[in-house]
Amino acid sequence: MNENIQNKLAILPDEPGCYLMKDRQGTIIYVGKAKILKNRVRSYFTGSHDGKTQRLVSEIEDFEYIVTSSDLEALILELNLIKKHDPKYNIMLTDDKTYPYIKITNEKYPRILTTRKVKKDKAKYFGPYPNAGAASETRRLLNRIYPYRKCNRLPDRVCLYYHLGQCLAPCVKEIDPKVFDEMTEEISKFLQGGYEEVKENIEKKMLEAAEKLEFERAKEFRDQIQHIETVMQKQKMVSGDMSDRDVFGYAVEKGWMCVQVFFVRQGKLIERDVSIFPIYRDPEEEFLTFIGRFYDIPEHIKPREIFIPNNIEKSLLEKLLEVKVIIPKRGSKKELVDLAMKNAKIGIREKFQLMERQEERTVGACEELGDAMNIEPPLRIEAFDNSHMHGADAVSAMVVFIDGKPAKKEYRKYKLREAAAHDDYGAMQEVIRRRYTRVLKENLPLPDLIIIDGGKGQMEVAREVIEDELGLYIPIAGLAKDEKHNTSQLLYGEPPVPVEMKRTSDGFYLLQRIQDEVHRFAITFLRQQHGSHSIQSVLDEIEGIGPKRKQQLLKHFGSVKKIREATIEQLIEAKIPSKLAETIHDYFRKDTLPIE
Repeated sequence: MNENIQNKLAILPDEPGCYLMKDRQGTIIYVGKAKILKNRVRSYFTGSHDGKTQRLVSEIEDFEYIVTSSDLEALILELNLIKKHDPKYNIMLTDDKTYPYIKITNEKYPRILTTRKVKKDKAKYFGPYPNAGAASETRRLLNRIYPYRKCNRLPDRVCLYYHLGQCLAPCVKEIDPKVFDEMTEEISKFLQGGYEEVKENIEKKMLEAAEKLEFERAKEFRDQIQHIETVMQKQKMVSGDMSDRDVFGYAVEKGWMCVQVFFVRQGKLIERDVSIFPIYRDPEEEFLTFIGRFYDIPEHIKPREIFIPNNIEKSLLEKLLEVKVIIPKRGSKKELVDLAMKNAKIGIREKFQLMERQEERTVGACEELGDAMNIEPPLRIEAFDNSHMHGADAVSAMVVFIDGKPAKKEYRKYKLREAAAHDDYGAMQEVIRRRYTRVLKENLPLPDLIIIDGGKGQMEVAREVIEDELGLYIPIAGLAKDEKHNTSQLLYGEPPVPVEMKRTSDGFYLLQRIQDEVHRFAITFLRQQHGSHSIQSVLDEIEGIGPKRKQQLLKHFGSVKKIREATIEQLIEAKIPSKLAETIHDYFRKDTLPIE
C-alpha cells in the first residue's frame, strides 16, 4: 500500500457514497457504493482476500470517492458511473440473448410484427416470448383474428388479405383510427391472459355461421379456436393470477455470484436469464447493483412486479426501479423464489470448475509469465510483427491482449513510410515510434509488456526508441522461432537471454497465441495491400478505366485473370463501350504483360 492511499484512508468520512479505484495509469478499474465509505474502502486494504480480490487490490494505485446524502443516491450514482467508465472489474452485463416480442406499430394504420429490439417509438410491445417460433405463431394467430394492415407499404389496390377478411383495406378505404384503437385494446387483453373471452366470442360466431349453413365460415372460426388453444396453452402455468413478473434468485460461492431471473408472463414461466460473475463486496450490495443494471438493457422491460429473496432491501429497489417489489413469505410465490435460488446454486457449482480453468488460461497465464520474467503480471500486452512481399508493400501490425485474451478492437495496422525495403530493424523502429508517440500524445493506456516478433536486434532498436527517445520504461521481450517456424523461446533482459518456461505451461501457451495472432494479422494485412496494388498496377494503367469502370469489370468477371482472357465480345457484354473493349483487349495482348 503506497503512502498516498494510506493518507486517504485516514480521512475517509462516515458517510454513504461511491468510490472509484484506479490503476497506475489513472484508469478507473472498479466502482462501488457503500453505506459507510470509511468501513467499505478500508476493508480492501486490510485482512485476507481470495485470489481475484487480491488481484484487484494489487492493481489499485489510487482511489477517489463521492459522498451522497443517502444509500439510494449512492446506488443510482454507482450505476451511472459504471455505465460511464465501464470498469473492467465490475459486472459485465452485455447480454448476448435477445428475446422476441410482439409489437403493434405506432402508425396511422398499425401492423402486428415480431421484433427482438424494444425501442422508444410509442409502439406497444408484448413479451418476451420463449423463442421466435412461439412469437411468430402468436403473431400469425392475431393477424387471422384481427384485420390489421399486413403490407409494409400501402398498395394502390386491395390484396388477398382483404378478400379473406383479414385486412380492412386502408389502402383504398378511409378507416376510423378508433377501430384500430379498439382492436389494440382487445389484443392487450388477449395477450395478458384474456384469450378465453376471445375464444368464447369466436365460438359464438362459429355457431351462428353453422346455423346459417355457412359451413366454410364456421370452419374458419373453428380453426381459429384450435390455433388459440395450441399457441396460448403450451406453457405450464406457474401462477393463477395471470400477472407479469420477474423472479430473482442468487447464490454465492468462492467469491463468485450466480443470478437466475425467471420471466413469468401471463402467469407462465417462459424464459430465464443466467449470469455468473466475480464479486468484491457484500453479496447483497452486488445483487442490488446487478438488478439496477439488469433493467438498463433495453430488452429487459420492467414487469408489474418483482420477486426477490428475503435478505434484500426491498424499499431501496422500489424507489430505484419504480415497480412493486415483493418478498414472498409462503405458498407458491415463495416456492418460485426458492426455485430460482436452487437453480442459481446448481448453476454456479456446474460452471465453477470451467470458469476456474478459463481463469488459469488467461489471467493466470499472465501471472505465470510475470513470475518467469520477474515483473508485474503483464495484464496488457502489445505485440508487433513486420511483413513484406520481397521487399515491396512493407507493413507492420500490432495486436493487444488484455487479461490473456485478444482485444481485437485495439489491433492496429501500419503502412511503413520511412523504412527502406528489407530493413527490418528500421521498420520496427518506425512502428514503435509511431505507436508510442501517439500513446503519449493521446494519453492512451501503456502496456505492461511489449513483445517483438524477433530476436535481439529487433529488441534493441525497440528499446532505443522506447527508453532513449521517448523516456518510457516498459519491459520489452522478443519471441524467437525454431526451424519449423514455431515459438521456440522468450528473450528478455539486457543483454537478452532466454527465459525458462515449460512448453506445456499456460504462460508459454499464451506466448504462442500472441505470436500466431500477430503474425496472422500482419500477413492478412500484407495480402490485402499486395492484392489491391496488383489490381492497381494492371487495370489503372489502361487508358479509359477509372475507379467505377474497374469495379464494374471486377464485379462482372471476378478477377483480373478472367478480364485478361476475355474476348472483345465478352467485354462488350459486360457493358463496356466497344472502343474501350478493344483498348482493354489490345493491352492484355502485349508481350510485356504484368505477372499476376
